[in-house]
Amino acid sequence: MASKLLRQTLTKTYTTAVIRRFSTVAAVASPSEYEDPTGITMKGVKISGRPLYLDMQATTPVDPRVLDSMLPFYLSRYGNPHSRTHLYGWESETAVETARAQVAALIGASPKEIVFTSGATESNNISIKGVMHFYKDKKRHVITTQTEHKCVLDSCRHLQQEGFEVTYLPVGSDGLIDLDKLRKEIRPDTGLISVMAVNNEIGVVQPVEEIGKICKEFNVPFHTDAAQALGKIKVDVEKWNVSLMSLSGHKIYGPKGVGALYMRRRPRIRVEPQMNGGGQERGIRSGTVPTPLVVGMGAASELAMKEMEYDEKRIKGLQERLLNGIREKIDGVVVNGSMDRRYVGNLNLSFAYVEGESLLMGLKEVAVSSGSACTSASLEPSYVLRALGVDEDMAHTSIRFGIGRFTTEEEIDRAVELTVEQVEKLREMSPLYEMVKEGIDIKQIQWAQH
Repeated sequence: MASKLLRQTLTKTYTTAVIRRFSTVAAVASPSEYEDPTGITMKGVKISGRPLYLDMQATTPVDPRVLDSMLPFYLSRYGNPHSRTHLYGWESETAVETARAQVAALIGASPKEIVFTSGATESNNISIKGVMHFYKDKKRHVITTQTEHKCVLDSCRHLQQEGFEVTYLPVGSDGLIDLDKLRKEIRPDTGLISVMAVNNEIGVVQPVEEIGKICKEFNVPFHTDAAQALGKIKVDVEKWNVSLMSLSGHKIYGPKGVGALYMRRRPRIRVEPQMNGGGQERGIRSGTVPTPLVVGMGAASELAMKEMEYDEKRIKGLQERLLNGIREKIDGVVVNGSMDRRYVGNLNLSFAYVEGESLLMGLKEVAVSSGSACTSASLEPSYVLRALGVDEDMAHTSIRFGIGRFTTEEEIDRAVELTVEQVEKLREMSPLYEMVKEGIDIKQIQWAQH
């Protein structure tokens, strides 16, 4: 009786899943409780169907080929990779080491230099706190930038509370650091320089190779958060001269919950572990390595290595289609960050005379964000855009479009249509836009308080 009920449930679930409409590569295992035949309702918002997905910097869908590589390690090869006495443990250990080699190959490293973690946030914490705690007797100073990911900034603030000193380098209006300023801030007690390779909000690519040369000249360890760079731009740990590099699985069409930390062996970099336990991953990151997730990250890395060049060309065409499509129909559109040194899949735009939250709410059929997924719950304007010197009103109107491997031309065209429609609608209601059209310079107006 139980098996019959299970079979009926599975049949019903499969049939329902097959006939429902999804955006590109979206998939579900069972019907969601918030869907009904007339549309989807969630968090008080009702839309006609699943929105098209343009938030690839927040996360990417798992590539079906990656999922295929993971499934055996959930269903039949489920051994603990640290079990040394039987086949189940041996085959899991072999799979983990294969994945380690795949990740290493993507960044030009040795497999022995890869430590698996739960994600880039953990890797950043190990790098920043771990290095400074290990060398705390001689090194008391860290240099980073004002536009780093929040987990880097918070790790630095934690060190400040412990008595370390931190220099937060400013960036120019293009989002790039000044290498001369970096050089001037280095001190004899500087223990680490941490600069992210590709910014998660505005997509600018920092001059990491030049930064690496400066670090080598002054013999200071160089850490980079490469979560948004991995699999998207060419990464070479030797050319970049990095000592530590943080990596993430779910930004490269792999699973969530897994990442990696590159740690240079020659010259050797040392860290104090941030977690105590069974001493896995050379004692740097204790805890059972999650074989299916690690296998998925390895497979995603191998696919990225093979398809990076093709993906970049295709995504660049879609980015140009999106930007040109919007600019042909409306004015007052500003690209935030450098257009010359930029990852092509990230397009951060500000729309003049439009309130950002209203624009986001109006774009219910397009999954986009106003900045980092880790800070988007805040109504404050993005600290990254403020660091660029973007006016507060323009910072409030920013939208980040994230384009990826599975994005289609039809989705881009639909996103252009909906964005233009919503911006025009909001501007019709804006008295400021009316004043600008009449030739009034609103920045010269002295507003009176009542």
